[in-house]
Amino acid sequence: MQIYKGDSIKQFLQRFESRRSETSEDVERAVADILSNVRKKGDVALREYAEKFDNVDLLQYPISVSQQELENAHAKLDPNLLAIIRESRDNIRKFHEKGLPQSRLNWEANGVVLGQRVTPIERVGVYVPGGSAAYPSSVLMGVVPAQVAGVTEIFMTTPCDEQGRMNPTILAAAKELDVTKVFRVGGAHAIAALAFGTESIPRVDKIVGPGNIYVATAKKLLYGQCGIDMVAGPSEVLIIADDSANAEFVAADLLAQAEHDPLASAILATDSPALADAVAAEVTAQTKKLPREAIINQAVDGYGAIILMQNMRECVEFSNDIAPEHLGLHVDDPWELLKSIKNAGAIFLGHYSPEAVGDYWAGPNHVLPTNGSARFFSPLRAEDFLKVSSIIAYSKQAIKKHGEKIKAFAGNEGLDAHAAAIDRRMK
Repeated sequence: MQIYKGDSIKQFLQRFESRRSETSEDVERAVADILSNVRKKGDVALREYAEKFDNVDLLQYPISVSQQELENAHAKLDPNLLAIIRESRDNIRKFHEKGLPQSRLNWEANGVVLGQRVTPIERVGVYVPGGSAAYPSSVLMGVVPAQVAGVTEIFMTTPCDEQGRMNPTILAAAKELDVTKVFRVGGAHAIAALAFGTESIPRVDKIVGPGNIYVATAKKLLYGQCGIDMVAGPSEVLIIADDSANAEFVAADLLAQAEHDPLASAILATDSPALADAVAAEVTAQTKKLPREAIINQAVDGYGAIILMQNMRECVEFSNDIAPEHLGLHVDDPWELLKSIKNAGAIFLGHYSPEAVGDYWAGPNHVLPTNGSARFFSPLRAEDFLKVSSIIAYSKQAIKKHGEKIKAFAGNEGLDAHAAAIDRRMK
């Protein structure tokens, strides 16, 4: 793992920023064609794309997964793993149940009532990767917060192989969570089906869940047709570490992110030259022992780095500029350093809080903003499955008291019908 310091840091940042803007025009055109075709042709288009991209015949393997298939996967799941999934589900549920916004009404003078009405989104689509990267944990992270919010219809799409087979743990998790319906479709065409609806897949109000560049691009292009959680890019982790850090732990956490994808980014920012050297050596040694060595080497060579700074203040400034998806604070006093952190999707404090704890167990969501979007996006939360309607009730007395001012405002904007609607009530 290469160490950068001084002017060489700029060289790494240029490469890193190019990764963040790598959605090509060719990808957008291809995805736009897919969206248009699915909207026009429905299930026919889904079958065409399934055959083209996945070599699977969806006439032989129906788009809709049967309850029997779900039940079989659930029955065959290792009991120990099922128990772990259930405990993880409970942790996620407990975390997301705290602090949900509530409906409220405020009575003011002259018969004015103002407030908000909070209601759950009715239909949600959860996309779960199911190819080379199949994550049952994403079922939990997408479904449980929606259930906490009160969503009644939750549909899930996930791809299958050439024989129509799907990841059995994903199916078992869906059954355990009582997902309304599961569909044997992946990729951008699955996102299009959820957004527009087809003969087999109902149209939903919001789509959540991670995916590849085609899935992310489809979500971006469909924003407004339905809600989306965020436009996610490749995974990333930034670790800030001082000389109290354990090089073995730091390297392990960097590699845990790098194994996701050749485009994943794993960065260490430190003010300790000794730690920088030790982590570089550990990364090399630990990588050789991991099954996904080839993927890790691509990620580390492409977008991995050890950034050597003068002090912790520079490390924090670097982190706030990057706005990482995952931020690990491997420092002597992480709670003090936390006060200076402005932008991050999830923050892991201390030497014994690895990212894997957040991915699978702790409770906060692992669907996080990437590509610097932690500057303005938040992790997926139960609140994201709620919508708020404003409540406004004015009495005759209140209209008489404030009507002239409202008319003047409307008149200033040249909207005479607005003013007239007030004036008729004042008479």
